Formats: sequence, C-alpha cells, structure tokens
Amino acid sequence: MNIILAILAFNFIVIAHELGHFIVAKLSDIKVLEFSLFVGPKLFSIKRGETEYSLRLFPILAYVRMEGEEEESDNERAFNKKPLHIRAAVIAAGPLSNIIIAIVVLSIVFSITGFTTTKLDYVEADSPAYEASLQKDDIILKYDGKKVYHPMDVVQFVYVYKGKPAEVEVLRDGKKFTAYITPEVIPERELYLIGVSVENINGELSNVISQVIPNSPAEAAGIMPGDKVVKLNDVSVSKKADIDNFMKENKANPVKMTIERNNSQIVLDITPYVEKIPEQYYVGIEFEARKGNLFETVRNSISYAYSTIRSVVYSIGWLITGRAPLSQIMGPIGIVSEIGNVVEQGTTLADKLIYLLNIAAFISIAMGAMNLVPFPALDGNKLLLILVEVVRKKPIPPEKEAVISTIGFIILILLALFTVYNDTLRLIRGG
Repeated sequence: MNIILAILAFNFIVIAHELGHFIVAKLSDIKVLEFSLFVGPKLFSIKRGETEYSLRLFPILAYVRMEGEEEESDNERAFNKKPLHIRAAVIAAGPLSNIIIAIVVLSIVFSITGFTTTKLDYVEADSPAYEASLQKDDIILKYDGKKVYHPMDVVQFVYVYKGKPAEVEVLRDGKKFTAYITPEVIPERELYLIGVSVENINGELSNVISQVIPNSPAEAAGIMPGDKVVKLNDVSVSKKADIDNFMKENKANPVKMTIERNNSQIVLDITPYVEKIPEQYYVGIEFEARKGNLFETVRNSISYAYSTIRSVVYSIGWLITGRAPLSQIMGPIGIVSEIGNVVEQGTTLADKLIYLLNIAAFISIAMGAMNLVPFPALDGNKLLLILVEVVRKKPIPPEKEAVISTIGFIILILLALFTVYNDTLRLIRGG
C-alpha cells in the first residue's frame, strides 16, 4: 500500500506540473495537441475539441504537447507564434504550479500538525550550543552569514559545513547578538537500535516511547507508544541516555525489556539491530513546534517553500564543489522509494496521509525549483532562451536551438542512467 501511495503522490506532482503548462496554454489560446497521463504505448484516448486526452501504459509521468513547441509551425495559434511574454508564462506555469500547490498542501498539513519555528525550544546542557551561550527562546536569524528561514536551514548548513565553526546571529528579548558555535563531530559509528523514538519531557529525552518504527524489532516485540521502559535485563533505566548506554555495551545480544503499561509491568524479548551511522555533527538544540492562526500557518508554509527553493540552488553549487556527494542525487525510483519510506513511518492511515502530503509537498517544491534552473532541456533553459531572444531582438536560429536541445537531451539521459544506478544501489543497501 505504501508503494502505491508513493507512486500516486509522485504522479500527482508531475501531473500538477503539466497541468500548469496546459491551463496557461489554453488560457493563452495556444493549440494543445495532446495531454497525456503516463508514458509509453497509448492504451486509449478521447478527443475533446482539438485536444487529445490520452492514457498510456506505464503509470508514471505525464506530458503536454503543443503545436509549434518542438518544431516550427505557421499556425497563428502555435506556441512559437505567440509573444515572448506568453511563451514565458506557459513555460514558467509548470514549475510555479508545483510550488503553489505545495504551499496550499503544506498550509493544510501545518494547520493540523502545527509547524516548527526558528525559536529554540531546548538547548542541551554542555552541548556546543550551550557553550556558545544559546538559550531556550532564542531565535536563530543567521547561520554563517546566511539568513535562516526555517529550522531545516540550520540542519542543512551544519551538515554541509561538516563541523566547521560558524557565526550565528541570534535574537533574544528583542536584541540581536552574535554567537560562535563549533558543532561536535561524531565519527562514523555503529548503533544498536530497537526501532523507537522517545518523548522529550521537561527538556530531557525520556524513557517513554513516543513512536514505534514499522517492521522494527520493537514492533515485532509488541512495544507500543506510551510504554515506559523501566528495565533492560537487570539494569534499571530512567531516561534515553540510560537506554543508549546499555545498548552500547549489550550490542546485538537479545534483551529482556521490562516496560510499564497501564500501571502493569510487562517483560518483552527483543533483539537489537545494528545500523551504520555516517559522520554526524551535533549542536544540541531543538526548535519550537506549535500551532498558529491561518496567517501564521500560511506564512510558515511560504517560508518552508522558499527555504526549499534556496536549498536547491545551494545544492547545485555544493555538488559542483564536492561539498555534497553525487550519491545524494535521486531519480524517480529513489523519489518513489523515499516517499514510501516516509509514509511507512505512519502507524495509522491518518498518519500515513499526513506524512505523504508532507513529503509530496517538499518534493513538489524541489522539483519546481529544479525545473527553473537554466539547464538544457529543463523549463529554466527555455526561459533563458526566451531572455536571450529578448536581448537579441530576434529568435535564436533553429539549428542552434536544436544543438542545445540535443546536448541537453544527451546529458539528461546520462543523468537518468546515473540516478537509476544510484537509486538501485540505495535500495539494495537499504538506505
């Protein structure tokens, strides 16, 4: 079921993109030859007016085919005959529809679940953030000179800078000040886990289970959210640090776990699993999560969208400079798999739908932003060619545009092959 939901979500993102092109093309009186759901051999089609609506065999992707888009046409309603601003609007409508629809979806999700802000809710004692004098209720404004719009900005900057000391601009009680923070570098290591998250109680990670990961040893043993872990073998535990210390010594050996549920104690047999954790960078902060009014919810959704768009731009530079590994690039297989993994975290259908909408909105924004990059064969490149035409005051010769398109097509094919390899390798490794 999770994979089906993931495929549906991915197709929704692509269809939303193509609908953007389609609607603006129709409003601009451009002749639309075909709107196709999916790709491959045609299963059936219906013609309404001049447009053929098709359903094709392979249930992924979609496309719009307009008169004069890929070839010259003398039809006055052809894409190539329309004014530059009309062509630009049709092209930009796809990526922008991805972003706008995602903001609407996020606003709905955040109105239900609440949202995180850039205000600190927790600073762990003796952590790098604590040593930098950060406190609860501080608001992070900038990290290493870059404005922070959403908590994930900080997470991303800390990861990419790999523990490099950074200047942090903070707002406290209406006054700005600068702190200097050096994240702690935690080397690559093996962790022995059972597949649970715990509640944060009064600023400390407790021994009360907040979430059980599907298909984990914890789920197999019958652990449930709300259970309190009181003993591991003969060792009493009262907080998450106690559980972590025990697991570090116990490794993957079977454990007799005593939990407290409904004022009764139950002993469960559980065998931890090992997970290799890559190098991490620890700061020691948690951000505020809360619900707000409609204005605050929409504003936070827009901030989230802007932050995601900016991260796409940064990521391209980080990939070129080597700060981010090429292995992080995902194609359709990886995206669908990632959506499925996120959906799987939900224990109820309502949870699954919330997770699904959240990750789908994120990917929709990222896809929209990526399409605006001026790379051959992407919408951004078509917009760039229109801009060049505006500057030159005449169209680019068709043969030159064909060369650009061919080069872009070859690069995209190579990139597609690389992402398929990457996605497949990621699936085999389970990460």
